[in-house]
Amino acid sequence: MPAPQHTSSVDLAARLKVLARSCVVVAVTPLSPSLVEVVLRGDAVDLAGVAGNDVMVLVHDGDIAIRRRYTVRALDPEEDTFSLWISLTHDGPASRWARHAHVGDVVDIVGPRGKIFLEESADWHLFIGDVSSLGAFYRLAQSIETPGRAIFIVEIDDPVDALTATFDEELGVTAIFVDRNGRGHDDPAGLLSGLAALTLPPDEGHAYLFGEFHVMRTLKSALLDRGLNATQVSLKAFYRIGQSNGPNGEPSKDD
Repeated sequence: MPAPQHTSSVDLAARLKVLARSCVVVAVTPLSPSLVEVVLRGDAVDLAGVAGNDVMVLVHDGDIAIRRRYTVRALDPEEDTFSLWISLTHDGPASRWARHAHVGDVVDIVGPRGKIFLEESADWHLFIGDVSSLGAFYRLAQSIETPGRAIFIVEIDDPVDALTATFDEELGVTAIFVDRNGRGHDDPAGLLSGLAALTLPPDEGHAYLFGEFHVMRTLKSALLDRGLNATQVSLKAFYRIGQSNGPNGEPSKDD
C-alpha cells in the first residue's frame, strides 16, 4: 500500500506503537437509516487487531484534519479487508465522510487501538448500548467460545436498525431492542427499562457498555446496584451529547 498521505498519521502511530496505513475503500453499503458499512482494504489483519479493537480514521472538518475512532465490525483475512459500521444519527465530520465515501477512496488509518476485549473467563456476556455500538458488540460476541451466552440490550432509532448477526449455533443469544421513541441520545430511560426487564443469569458474567457518555455511566451504576462489581463492567463512551469529540476521536471524560 502507498505511504499515508499525512505525516501526522505516521508520527501518531509511532508514539502509540501501532500502525499507520493508507487503506482503500472497497465497498460502502447502507445497512439501515442509522448505519452504513464501510469496507477497507490494506494490512487488515494487523490494523483490525482482535475483537474489541478500534481504528482511527482521518477525516476532514472543513479544512481541518481530525480523527474519529471506530471499533472494527469484521475482518476478512483472505480478502485483506475489515469493515466498520458507522452511525449516521449525528451530523459530524465522520458521518458525513461515511455518507459520501466512494469505492476507490484512500483513507488514512491508525490502529489497532483500544483496551476493552472479551472477558474470556465469563460465563455470560451482556452488551448494552445504542445503535452505534452494534458493530463492536457483534464482533465481540462472535468471538465467544461455546458454550456461552450473549445478551444484547440495544436502543435503536428506527425499527430497521434492529440488525442481526450470525452466531455459532451453540451460543445462547438473547436480544432486546428498545425503541428510542423520541428520547434524546443522553436519556438513559430506554436502556434502563430494557435492563429492568432482564433477569441476570447466574454464574460469572461481564458487561460491556458502549455509547453516549452520560447514559453509559448511568447504566454502570444500575449494574452495580444489580450486584455486579466494577471489574465486571467495561465502559467505553463513543460520544458525548453537547460536546464534540476531541481531535483524536474521543469524548472528554471530565464530569
